[in-house]
Amino acid sequence: MYALKTPFFRPASRPSSPAPAPAQPSRPDSGVSFERSRPLNRLSLTTFRRPSPAPAPARAATPTTLVQDGSYLEMLSLKLSEAVSKAVAQPSGPPAAHEQVSGRRPIPAGRGRALGSLIASELRAASETPHLYRAILRSLHRPLSVLLGNLSASLLPHLSSPALLALPSTVPQAQVLNPTQLHAVAIATFAGELLETFDDFALGLDGDIRGDGLKLIREGLASLVNRVVQPFLGLMKSELHPLVESLETLATSSAGKTSPSGKTSSYLHPSIVTLQTIVPVYTKAIARYTATPISQTNLATFLISIIWKGLLALTSRPYVAPTPPSSPTSLPAVVRKRRGSSTPPLAPSPGRFAIKLPSSRPPSPPVLAVSSSVTADARALYDILNQLPRPDAHNAATRLAREAVDEAFDALKALPAFFDVVSYTSPAHSVDAIAQQLATAAEDLPTLIVLPAALHVYGLPEMQSVPAMLGISDSDYRNGCLTGFGRAEECATAVGQRLLDILTPTLGPDTVLCKWLEVEIAEDPFPCL
Repeated sequence: MYALKTPFFRPASRPSSPAPAPAQPSRPDSGVSFERSRPLNRLSLTTFRRPSPAPAPARAATPTTLVQDGSYLEMLSLKLSEAVSKAVAQPSGPPAAHEQVSGRRPIPAGRGRALGSLIASELRAASETPHLYRAILRSLHRPLSVLLGNLSASLLPHLSSPALLALPSTVPQAQVLNPTQLHAVAIATFAGELLETFDDFALGLDGDIRGDGLKLIREGLASLVNRVVQPFLGLMKSELHPLVESLETLATSSAGKTSPSGKTSSYLHPSIVTLQTIVPVYTKAIARYTATPISQTNLATFLISIIWKGLLALTSRPYVAPTPPSSPTSLPAVVRKRRGSSTPPLAPSPGRFAIKLPSSRPPSPPVLAVSSSVTADARALYDILNQLPRPDAHNAATRLAREAVDEAFDALKALPAFFDVVSYTSPAHSVDAIAQQLATAAEDLPTLIVLPAALHVYGLPEMQSVPAMLGISDSDYRNGCLTGFGRAEECATAVGQRLLDILTPTLGPDTVLCKWLEVEIAEDPFPCL
């Protein structure tokens, strides 16, 4: 139809068509004349589609508040009830097969924050009227109680399902979380997003003189989050802790990586190789579970526990003296055979034959057997764990947890540098200089963590372990002094002073170990009890 109409209206403008000929060098004019030669229906569609992206910013706008007249509270109750119903309603659009449980889809992310912004807008509008403000808080009881009941009823079948505690899938093309986990995470995320509004307005806190009556709602929402997040982080601990603790054992391999120069390079511990495979997948799952501020306190505890296990395992590994670059003696032995073979007339041919044939090298693999370097393992462990999500540093509620996590990561990051200083300190330096260099390298590390490595390097070969020198068992020492960063700092002065009293008569006061212990005790923030 448009194809017939277009030529019908064109003849009136045909006589004026030669006029734009002088303006042909201008590219914009030529483009306009070319567009007019197209059917008019295309022009109408393009002009109709252009304004379509405009409604997108309207969704992010602040919800409109009601007029505060005589029927305000009644209208507010209806508005809140409608908002709660929409918040837990099924999302529109075609469902995906990997997210359905009993024909239902999970709650989309952001709905809890949208409901919270609606409540926040009404509270801000009535902030200057105390009586109306309290009336709004009382109006929140009924819809939020209904919401909490619906969320609890929806979460209960998922909590009893064995699929909730399934490990994240490491298959490349598979989904990281199964449908049951997606539904549980969606409910926990919704509750966590709504709790952000509770935190902004200090709703439902203990000792609230206003008596808003929202404490039970707050505790119920927090319980929903903890019932989902804590079991999953416990599952992650049960998977990662044994791998990290196994770094304490000394692993050897007869086939280390070889560099182009022919020297064997660092060999990573088998647990490090396993962690490199599974941690990137677990990182995605942990980020989904700990997306809200209330769940990031549990995240901080989880991260600090893994880092502490790694520090304790790496520093408790049996000490292996580092080998200098010229330590392999197999190649120089072959060179001596070549040089000495020129004197006897019959010796050169067997020697050259033994070097060329690979069948004469079976005894060499035991010589090339290498142990995993503790420095390389410490550096690799930091790179692996650094992928895990951390608490939000910009949120006031999680800033303290983020600082604690950052301090733990700083300690793990400083461990490889400390091992390098301990292993390759130049003997030309004075005792005081080496002790100060050792104290500087251990500045971000607990004293009791780096103490075993310092004893191995600067003590006597027949020296006992720290628990044996203190007269207690290894398990009692770990359970009493090495349960965490805080406990290790508290016991550092007492343990260090006791070891200093034992080592000074044995090694002498002017030794690196005693000087370093004196520096550590002097800088310890906790006094000796």
